[in-house]
Amino acid sequence: MRLDGVWWLEDRLRQQLRPVPFEVPPGVSGIDVRLEYDQSAGAVLDLGCAGPEGFRGWSGGARQEFTVGARRSTPGYLAGEILPGVWHVWLGLHRVPPEGVRYSLEITFSDKRTARALEYDQAGAAALERPPARELPTVGARRWYAGDLHAHTEHSDGTLTVGGLASLAAQTGLDFLAVTDHNTISHYPFLDKESARSGVTLIPGQEVTTDLGHANVWGSKEWIDFRRPASQWMKQAEKAGALFSVNHPLAGDCAWRHQLTTQPSIAEIWHWSWFDRTWGWPLAWMKRHPAAIIPVGGSDFHEPDGMPASLGAPITWVLADECSTTAILSGIAAGRTAVSADRTGPLVLRCGDEITTVDADGLILVRPDETRVVVRADRAGRQSFPASQTGVYRLETWRNEVVALCA
Repeated sequence: MRLDGVWWLEDRLRQQLRPVPFEVPPGVSGIDVRLEYDQSAGAVLDLGCAGPEGFRGWSGGARQEFTVGARRSTPGYLAGEILPGVWHVWLGLHRVPPEGVRYSLEITFSDKRTARALEYDQAGAAALERPPARELPTVGARRWYAGDLHAHTEHSDGTLTVGGLASLAAQTGLDFLAVTDHNTISHYPFLDKESARSGVTLIPGQEVTTDLGHANVWGSKEWIDFRRPASQWMKQAEKAGALFSVNHPLAGDCAWRHQLTTQPSIAEIWHWSWFDRTWGWPLAWMKRHPAAIIPVGGSDFHEPDGMPASLGAPITWVLADECSTTAILSGIAAGRTAVSADRTGPLVLRCGDEITTVDADGLILVRPDETRVVVRADRAGRQSFPASQTGVYRLETWRNEVVALCA
């Protein structure tokens, strides 16, 4: 089956996501879809799919073809029974030049198991060497866990399998990692197994992604429908008992421009794109925000040697009862977070009624009211101050470069 057409800039302005219907007959066990279009003028078309029962996958602009099968599907797409009836290819008109873009969809069916074989990281089966855990102050039975709340796999526009990402997280010394592929949950079935193998708590996440901004949802079993208004993403997350975070609110063309009826309490203040941390724009956004913000960090990792290059840069620290998904998310929701440039560098932690600095001798502690004091650490590399103010404390160098902060 071949479907041809042309999209114009006016089409994009009227409705950005265009469902293209096609009929699937009974007895089909696999659907292959291939999209072709002229990209020479800068056109970008996103790709996704829905069956009669609803969402079946999304790959955005990362792929131009996919397979949905009864047993296996292309990463980003959900495997499962192929119901007969009306299906839709979703075409996202991400960029359409004024002269328009012609497209062609080639759709084929198979009546037996797809031969596509997904290759998973066999190297991940080897014993994983983790760097030693860092000795940090505890608060009662709670301890600080190191993690990254924003990373991608081959299930969207990353290059690693879930297993490969989990192995890298273990070698980086992470205790937990949120796997947040764009607009899909097809990575969910792999998380428990890879979490057990790697020793890293893999938190089910999804990065709800549109032209007007991105948001992470952690802990929802349901797919969040990115076609709805952003306020409904928040409501759906809350109903599912999950957490919602505005991502990189001031990051270039991904800056947050959605209107929300309820202000979010969590934001990815420290994103890898804050590469010059003498710039004050994330702090200014946080201070101007009408609601108190729980700051978190995210590397937005996609691939080794890519941009950003490092998983776990920055690190988000969470004070939690244990390193389970439930306990980590509870710690974040309660505001027990800190963020640092890396896992071994200076830290500032809120520990009960004290603010404790770690390995921060000679740095400057900046209180929420912007008053400052030089840190003079003891022989253990620590110094504590009264946690007399609500809001975000941070550590800066004498050149005003932010190196750590805490809620």
